[in-house]
This record gives sequence, C-alpha cells and structure tokens, in this order.
Amino acid sequence: MQGTAFRFFATATVFVVFGMAWGIHMSATGDHLHAPAHAHLNLLGWVTMALFGVYYHLVPSAGTSRLALIHYAVATLGVLLITPGIVMAIDGTGEALAKAGSVLSILSMLIFLWTVISTRSKTA
Repeated sequence: MQGTAFRFFATATVFVVFGMAWGIHMSATGDHLHAPAHAHLNLLGWVTMALFGVYYHLVPSAGTSRLALIHYAVATLGVLLITPGIVMAIDGTGEALAKAGSVLSILSMLIFLWTVISTRSKTA
C-alpha cells in the first residue's frame, strides 16, 4: 500500500488509536458525556478513512490525481474539526467547529462519490 491509499489508512489508524484511548478513558472515569464525539472520531476517522484507503488501494489510478490529495486533506480536516466541534456543542461553547467539520465531511464524501463514478471504467 502506498500513496493516497497509505495516507488514508495510516491516518485512519492514528484516529482509531486516539478513539480507543478516549473510549478507555470514558469507561475508566464513567463519564460518557462526549460519547457522540468519540463515535464520530471512530466512524469518520477510522471506518470511513480506512474504506477510502481500501478503495484507493484497489483502484490505484484513482489515487494518482490531484483530486485524491484534495480528498485526503478535506476528509482529514473534516475529522479534525468535527470531533472537537461536537465536544464544544455538547458543552454549550459553540457549534461552529461541528458545522465546519460536518460540511467538510460531506464534501469529502461527495468527492469520493465523484471519484468512484469517474473511475468506474478503470475498475472493470
């Protein structure tokens, strides 16, 4: 695994390590107030990013474009903003980061949709 696929998979693995540590911390303290943010970190950060990496690994030509690098940046920034943004929204200190992260996350998925559709002929 290399290039875009590796970037996505390596970043996903970093996110899941933080997500797991956060889950252990919540369990140890009995404080599950921020569980929605923890869930988003694991689902967007680990599952979604890893699936992006798998696709780029299976369709290497999709990962060679400038759009693939933009996709990686948008997806990563989305996770990095939405996770603390959800914590802030739960704590009542603002929703701006959660909103920005949400917009970037759906934009990332739209980029991926375009990537899948536009590389369809290359996968058959």
